[in-house]
Parts: sequence; C-alpha cells; structure tokens
Amino acid sequence: MRDYLEVTEGDITKLAIDAIVNAANESLLGGGGVDGAIHAAAGVELQAECRLIGCCPTGEARITKGYRLPARHVIHTVGPIWHGGDRGEDGLLESCYRNSLALAREAGVKTIAFPAISTGVYHFPLTRAARIAITAVKEELDRDSGTIEKVIFCTFGAEATEAFRLALKDAAQ
Repeated sequence: MRDYLEVTEGDITKLAIDAIVNAANESLLGGGGVDGAIHAAAGVELQAECRLIGCCPTGEARITKGYRLPARHVIHTVGPIWHGGDRGEDGLLESCYRNSLALAREAGVKTIAFPAISTGVYHFPLTRAARIAITAVKEELDRDSGTIEKVIFCTFGAEATEAFRLALKDAAQ
C-alpha cells in the first residue's frame, strides 16, 4: 500500500494543508461538533459562501475557500444519520468520502484531512464508519493518478483514533 494514509488525533482546524473536510449538515450553515469548530475558525466569510451554495444532500459534497483556516479549502459533506443500518447508511457514508475526494482532485488538492464523518451526533457506529472510510479512500487513491498525495484521518478522542488505526492496519493486510 502506498504511504498516503495517516491517522492522527487532534484539531482538524489547525492543519495547514490543502483541504479539510467538514462533517456538515444539509444547510451547510454550521452546527455542533467539527462543523461548528470549522465555521468558528474560518470566520463569517465561510458561512456567507455556504449561504450562496445552498444545501447539500446526504452523501454529496461541496467545496469552499478556507478563509481564516490554515487549510486553503473546506470540503463540506453530509454524512448519514444512523438508523440501524437498513436505510443505506453504509453507501451514503462511502459516498461522502468518494465525492469529497472527487472535488479535491478537481481543485488540485494534494493533502486532505477527514474527520470521523457521522460518528458524533449522527451516531454511526465508530468501528463500522472507520472501516468504510479507510476502504473507500484507499480504493479511490489506488486508482488515482497520484493527484492526492496524503490523506489524514484527523480524529477526536482515543476511541476514534484507535478505531481508525485498527481499520488502517486491517486495510494494509
């Protein structure tokens, strides 16, 4: 496996990279968790641009400038709310990662960081979400021509960090 995937615990808003991914809600206007932190760190300009974009359906992604963030871009994606796994949640979560990477490629992004999409207030099971995230990103980058050079899974808390590290280790075998 190419050495392009990394798991790190920390604050995604502090990463000086090309793009960070926001686990947004459909309105794109900010909320709690990582979404609220990104909006707060980026400043009011981010919310103004998001207002112009309008909504973003679950599984899709939109890209904006990073404004006051050290990242040049924010890619907003709306993860699924967990309803037990019988409403297409896995496929929608996978789409979040794939669609975010597609926008990143179009924007010439070389380095990108993802949070653990849908695992907070949307209650997606952490281990399952980590496995889906790592698999989708690895598959996308394995068939990529090398545009994206590094993907960081920036986790919050020891439990999420361990789940993503284990999923990454499993994917390498």
